Amino acid sequence: MLAAAVKAWGRELGFQAVGVSDVDLSEAEPRFAEWLARGYAGELDYMRKHGAKRTRPAELVPGTLRVISARMDYRPEAADATEVLADGAKAFIARYALGRDYHKTLRARLQRLAERIEAEVGAFGYRVFTDSAPVLEVELARKAGLGWRGKNTLLLSREAGSFFFLGEIYTDLPLPVDAPAGEHCGTCERCLDACPTRAIVAPYVLDARRCISYLTIELKGSIPVELRPLVGNRVYGCDDCQTVCPWNRYAQVSPEPDFRVRHGLDCAELTELFGWTEGEFRDRTAGSAIARIGYERWCRNLAVGLGNAPTSPAVVAALERRSADPSPLVREHVAWALARHAGGTLVRK
Repeated sequence: MLAAAVKAWGRELGFQAVGVSDVDLSEAEPRFAEWLARGYAGELDYMRKHGAKRTRPAELVPGTLRVISARMDYRPEAADATEVLADGAKAFIARYALGRDYHKTLRARLQRLAERIEAEVGAFGYRVFTDSAPVLEVELARKAGLGWRGKNTLLLSREAGSFFFLGEIYTDLPLPVDAPAGEHCGTCERCLDACPTRAIVAPYVLDARRCISYLTIELKGSIPVELRPLVGNRVYGCDDCQTVCPWNRYAQVSPEPDFRVRHGLDCAELTELFGWTEGEFRDRTAGSAIARIGYERWCRNLAVGLGNAPTSPAVVAALERRSADPSPLVREHVAWALARHAGGTLVRK
């Protein structure tokens, strides 16, 4: 059977799970529309573009009958996240961003999977996606049986928790579909309780405008002053809602070399990173997801982290060296951080 072969080929290419769904997202469409209407997308303008194509795969890629969803685990062998967060002098970076940019890795593997299918069945219609187009990947993966949507809005798997990436192949092949997975969150709301900024405003509902991943990665301007103390030392993304999830006790270290930690970024000192020149930033984040935010936002985030760090001569000196930074955005956040130290209003997390 072709579907079984596709799953086997996917595993050979480094995916831990592959499933097939139909293209009916009519149940998700009104929920997505309401989420946008409430303004929860913030500056994520790409979520508003493309009309109904995000919830109607056959309109995005005409002729699409099925979606092949694939899961690739990314959890690296890294310093303990809880220990890094507890040390206010360290910089916390979301575990997914410690290695190579996942977009390149997943897209290349999905393309190879599509070519393997083509070698078997001949030319067919398909398009590969890795977080690169209007695709409701969690809903599609849920329908394909790869897991269920957790209360933190991420896909959860009984076998792998949530430390994994998703990618898709839209295809015109009429493959048999897989049964959706059952839900297993029960009454647990640890993710809601753990969110530092209370961005998970209700089970299954995320206000991106308050999410630290949004604030440190997607937001282009100033981080709201009232949220800066809550960001703590998280300088690129946040894993808190994943770290506390009971299902992540089953998350395995990824065998994928691309996702191994680079440049000691799993537990680096805030002052060390803040001392990087723009050239060093480019060199040390080349090929990683971190590079996408650019040097200015990287320094903005580090300034907030240093503002929340325990007061020390090294921290104050690092901030003072950047008090006349060419970037108004960086200068603003440095001034805030220095005022925090002068006033003694500090938080460690």
